Amino acid sequence: MKLTIHGAAQQVTGSMHLLQAGHYKILIDCGLDYERDRQLQQNEDFPFDPAAIDVVILTHAHIDHSGNLPTLVRMGYAGQILCTAPTADLTELLLLDSVNVFMSKMDSARRHRRGRFNTGRQPLYLQKHVMDTVERFVTIGFNKPFRINDHVELTFIPVGHLLGAAAVVLKVNDEGAEKKIAFTGDIGRNNYPVLNDPQPLPAVDYLVTESTYGGRRHSKEQTIEEVLTTIIDRTCIKEPGRLIIPAFSVGRTQSLVFTLNKVFSQGLLPPVPVFIDSPLATRSTVVYRKHHHLVNNEAQEFYRQRGDEFEFENLTYIETLKESRQVSNYFEPCIIVSSAGMLEGGRIQDHLFYNIQNYYCTILFIGYCAKGTLGHRLLRGDPIVHIKDRDLAVYATIKQTDTLSAHGDHDDLVNTVKQQDKDRIKNIFLVHGEIASMKLMADELVAWGFKVTIAEKGLTYDL
Repeated sequence: MKLTIHGAAQQVTGSMHLLQAGHYKILIDCGLDYERDRQLQQNEDFPFDPAAIDVVILTHAHIDHSGNLPTLVRMGYAGQILCTAPTADLTELLLLDSVNVFMSKMDSARRHRRGRFNTGRQPLYLQKHVMDTVERFVTIGFNKPFRINDHVELTFIPVGHLLGAAAVVLKVNDEGAEKKIAFTGDIGRNNYPVLNDPQPLPAVDYLVTESTYGGRRHSKEQTIEEVLTTIIDRTCIKEPGRLIIPAFSVGRTQSLVFTLNKVFSQGLLPPVPVFIDSPLATRSTVVYRKHHHLVNNEAQEFYRQRGDEFEFENLTYIETLKESRQVSNYFEPCIIVSSAGMLEGGRIQDHLFYNIQNYYCTILFIGYCAKGTLGHRLLRGDPIVHIKDRDLAVYATIKQTDTLSAHGDHDDLVNTVKQQDKDRIKNIFLVHGEIASMKLMADELVAWGFKVTIAEKGLTYDL
């Protein structure tokens, strides 16, 4: 059995891992590499023949794990894509949204190059390729062993992080010897709004685990409700300002809306208009309602007592561009939640364009921003940023909280590994993290007696 890490090796985005069991080739995740955004077409440079892959397993819907699937299909992959039912529904929405982002960037390139396209701005795939991909989804429930072939059995284990997100556990008959390997995907956190806590993984021989928050611990001084209440009170109640929250439409926005619902329904603040300016968020919320049996007990109890956790009196979901522009011209204090979370495309750029120089505006980041993104540049304190073809000085207040991060922190990640049997597990491969985070996480795991490998891109490991 051989393992090759082809993506998210010493970086966070572009998850893609190839497991070979004899001649059978299994691809776990096929994500878009954000750090190639300036050379988007590099994402089609697969280090293997897509047609030679036998099966794809998808851990969850986020684009850094699913976003290159249509490229894989376009370039010859003809097999099944195994995932949970919520992952299939959410991935379809995200991939179709990616097509819109690609086309928008291509149009922008055309305007600035007098009709001659830069090859780096060509769309990776079109709607047709997304629908071809969706047709390949085969959905599997949690904790239900699924036999892929005579030699490989798959089980999905819930890990929180996003509705439908799963760790992949594979039991492989490798030349007569049974071996187990698990891929964590992205690990969630305990007591996260809407989502259930991650389940422990079974004992395995090899573990491929994310390390996004290696060496970092989430702040625990305040709850999510307390953080939001403090910032809203200062920005929208005590001052006539507006709070702009960039949030991923799928997952983060639903958890944020539920938290805001609790804040206002409990009377912690007077009502403030809240605008969810993301059609993708609206459609994703429909998926959350469809799979409501998978949300956590808190959300289900809230629904029984107060009604839909994703609706409240001062909340408005924005659909059309006309409505979005009306929100930009809304001069009363308000909260605007818009995508994308890293500020790379989406309607959030319009809101930033008109508010980045507004002294009464606060921009609150509630998630991770990869290097190279506009969100990362704002968080590192750049005094001038480029938005919609203009360089703009940053006068708005920039804040960040990790209380709504859907990633487990250092302790969560280490505890996930510590559940393993040290006498059985042979190696732990760290992926999906920056090198500094990986080293800090590796140091602690080694101190606990585990063998740890910081995965290198393209290097094949014999298991």
